Amino acid sequence: MKDVVKTFLGRPAGIAGLLLLAISCLMAVSAPILYPASPWEMSGIPFSAPGENGMLLGTDTLGRDIASGVMHGARVSLLIGIVSTLAALFVGVLLGCVAGYAGGTVDTVTVRFTEIFQTIPSFVLAILFVAILSPSLGTIIVAIALVSWPPLARLARAQVMSVTQREFVQAARCQGQSPLSVMFRHVLPNAISPIIVTGSLTVASAILIEAALSFMGLGDPNHMSWGYMIGAGRTVIRQAWWMSFFPGIAILVTVVAINLVGEALNDALNPRISRS
Repeated sequence: MKDVVKTFLGRPAGIAGLLLLAISCLMAVSAPILYPASPWEMSGIPFSAPGENGMLLGTDTLGRDIASGVMHGARVSLLIGIVSTLAALFVGVLLGCVAGYAGGTVDTVTVRFTEIFQTIPSFVLAILFVAILSPSLGTIIVAIALVSWPPLARLARAQVMSVTQREFVQAARCQGQSPLSVMFRHVLPNAISPIIVTGSLTVASAILIEAALSFMGLGDPNHMSWGYMIGAGRTVIRQAWWMSFFPGIAILVTVVAINLVGEALNDALNPRISRS
């Protein structure tokens, strides 16, 4: 563990990503404190530019504070990204581990089931799911998890199949340990590193999917999000560029930060990379 932390801290990009991600998390946590009023409420003169009329980042067409929207949008984006990724990890790792460890018919059926979801473009499937049901945080999280678990399942299956063939796993089986004991004590701990890295990158993908859904008007109408703000400002981008610019920068910074952290984690957890 010390080597992993040392390697991660030795990657300047990873440290930069961690700092940027910490800023996004700080925005999400401090939003109710700095902006206790609802981001949907009118708080200034419409179309106020950044710095005018006491508005740090300006206002939109209805006089809503852009800074308040960006801060509260961080809560929605991070919540959806993290929760949907955890749900996708649970389903994907569970199915992948069962398929990779059991093999045979179980493996074949699981792979075919996974391929059914991968034949449909993920974003199209997410749009269909949210459009059929009423747009809400719950349906968006389920939709994103639904399109995110297949790659995780395939990765988990490949890792488990590789680790299962190693001698220490065979020795544990010969000792009479139960399949669950072998899986959780020997196989999964040695297969989890790439899954953690991919899971961290899945958070970034989930944030982008949520932003795209909100941009298309399929976001939760009760929660302000970065995608909604960009979509609301696209028709007046020449007159009020700040309406789309600042939430777009927030998405960019958050996604880049998560990717930088993911790459640094990959370097730290990959045993083939020499650690200085």
